[in-house]
Amino acid sequence: MSSGGGGAKRKQKHEEHEEHANHERWLVSYADMMTLLFVLFVVLFAMSSVDQKKFAELAAGLSAGFGADSVAFTGQSAPLDGAANTAQIVQIDPGSNPGDGTSGTQGLNQEQKEAVERALLAEDRKEASANAEKAAEEAEDLKAIERRIADALSAQKLLNSAKFTIDQRGLVVTIVTNDVVFAGNRAELQSGGKKILNAIAPTLATLPNSIEVDGHTNQLRAKTTYYPSGWELSAARASTTVRFFTEHGIPKKRLSAVGFSDTKPLIDPKDPRSITMNRRVDVVVLTQLSAEQAALLPAAAGADGKLHTGETTAAAKAAAAAKAATKTTTTTHD
Repeated sequence: MSSGGGGAKRKQKHEEHEEHANHERWLVSYADMMTLLFVLFVVLFAMSSVDQKKFAELAAGLSAGFGADSVAFTGQSAPLDGAANTAQIVQIDPGSNPGDGTSGTQGLNQEQKEAVERALLAEDRKEASANAEKAAEEAEDLKAIERRIADALSAQKLLNSAKFTIDQRGLVVTIVTNDVVFAGNRAELQSGGKKILNAIAPTLATLPNSIEVDGHTNQLRAKTTYYPSGWELSAARASTTVRFFTEHGIPKKRLSAVGFSDTKPLIDPKDPRSITMNRRVDVVVLTQLSAEQAALLPAAAGADGKLHTGETTAAAKAAAAAKAATKTTTTTHD
């Protein structure tokens, strides 16, 4: 009996601590959702309150930055002020008056157009004058190189073994490849050829210019004996010359070899001299001028733009002295 009474008391105590179901838990989620909605509405309200004065100042700043009338954005109302968005994109014109919807001299009066044309012509003349001055200076420098090479050849009594020209590429030293330089149909240098190149190489080694060696054959239709065609023969002779220069102090990176076969005759193939003159190697001291300036080199070189025998330093001084004497005599008689 006593044990049964104790069990009833423990059951009564357990029932006093049993949790009961909470039917108001949804209020927590509801309160969180209401808080988030409140924050969202506050943010939207803050974004809709655009200061139109500041926006106008921003538009004015952009206008000043892109040019007086060539604004990238125009408009007086903010995108979120409740009114229609009147902002529009205007194309920025790269012409003389960008942003006004015109191009070039469109919109200018006749006097303004003439002023623009005069300014452009003056700029063109200034650039052309600068290019001509550069070409004249380069022609003088190339002529000085010619004199140094001519001095070396003259010292070896080989001055007549080479001819000189100044064209748009630079200074061209033409070596006629007769049997003294290369044997017939062969690309191995003869002792005479080595002597000529040995006189030229020291001057070329001191220059900053790149050197191009062009091989040429004459226009005879005779078949080449040791090479498939004149292309291979002319290229082999140019390569032999380049190899000689690399062995005599000229860096490889400054040298190049090209074979032209019979495509670039020095003189008219109908001329009887063409059989020997067109069979040649050209050593070209390449100019460092721009293409526009280099195009003026033949004109700047004057008579040196045509094929001629090299002028030594002594010959140049004698010519200058004779010219000065002639000028003095003329002045006295005046």
